[in-house]
Amino acid sequence: MLGATAVAIIRLRSLFAVVMLSGIYSLLSASIFVALDAVDVAFTEAAVGAGISTMLLLGTLVLTGHYENEPAHKPLIPLVVVIVTGAVLIWGTLDMPHFGQPDNPIQQHVAPRYIEDSPREVGVPNMVTSVLASYRGYDTFGETTVVFTALVGVLALLGVRQGKTPVQPYNHPDQPPRPVLQVMSKLLMPYILLFALYVQFHGDFGPGGGFQAGVIFASGVILYTLTFGLDDAYAMIHPRILSPLAALGVMLYGATGVAGMLLGSNFLDYSVLAHDPVHGQHYGILLIEFGVGLTVACVMIMIFYAFMSRGEKLG
Repeated sequence: MLGATAVAIIRLRSLFAVVMLSGIYSLLSASIFVALDAVDVAFTEAAVGAGISTMLLLGTLVLTGHYENEPAHKPLIPLVVVIVTGAVLIWGTLDMPHFGQPDNPIQQHVAPRYIEDSPREVGVPNMVTSVLASYRGYDTFGETTVVFTALVGVLALLGVRQGKTPVQPYNHPDQPPRPVLQVMSKLLMPYILLFALYVQFHGDFGPGGGFQAGVIFASGVILYTLTFGLDDAYAMIHPRILSPLAALGVMLYGATGVAGMLLGSNFLDYSVLAHDPVHGQHYGILLIEFGVGLTVACVMIMIFYAFMSRGEKLG
C-alpha cells in the first residue's frame, strides 16, 4: 500500500504531464491557425496557451503542497452559481446564427465593410489590427479593462508578499545550483524582450499587437523569475512599479478616446488626432496598442508574483 505522500507525489506528477500536454496541444493549435492564414490568432494561441498559461500552471504546481486544506465552506452555493451561469450562457447561444453559414450577417455586412473600406479609412496594412483597434475599439477597451479587473481580483484575494520572499526556486542556499538554466535564461532574455517590442510596434504592419507583445514580455520576466527567484525579479521589476503601470495602460487607452471627444469627434475616433484622418488613425492605434501591451504585461507579471510569493517555505 502506498502512503499518502507517495500518492500525492504521483498525482502531482500526473498533473505535470497534463499541463505539458496542454502546452503541446496549444502549440499544435497555433500551427493549425497558421495553416488557415489566421496568423494573429496563432500568435495569441502560442503566446498565451503554449507560453504564459503553461508557465503559470507549472509554477502553481511547484508551489502546491502535498496535502489539501479543509474547505472553509460547503461547495453547494458555488456549484449552484456555476450551473445557473452556464445555463444562462447556453440559453443565450440559441439565438445565434449557425456557425459557418454563408448567409450569416457577418458574411453579408460586417466582413465586406471591413475588407473594402479599411485600407482607405484606417490605412493599416494589417487588417486585423485595424478591426480590433479602430472599428472594434470599444470591445478592445473592454477587454483591457477586464484584464486589469482580473489583476484587482487576484490582488484582493492573494496579494503580493514583498520584502524577503520565502520562495527561491533555483538560487536558494538549500537548493542545488542550476548553471545551465541560469546561463540560458540570461541568453534568451534580451531576445525575448526585443521580440516583444518588435511585436508591439510592428503590429500595424504584420501579425501582433499589444496583447501578444504584453504576454511575450511577461513570459520573459516569468522565465527570469523561475530561474533566479523572486528577490532577483523584484530587484528588476518591483510590484510597486507594476501596479501603477497596469492602471496607466488602461488610462492611456481611455485618454486617447477622450482626446477624440475633446477635438469634436466621437469616443475612440482617432481620425481627429492629426491633420490627416489616416495619420490620426495611425497615432491613435499606436497609443492604444501601447496601453494594451503595458497593461497585459504588468497584469501577467503581477499575477505570477502573487502566486509565487505565497508558496511554501523551503526547509
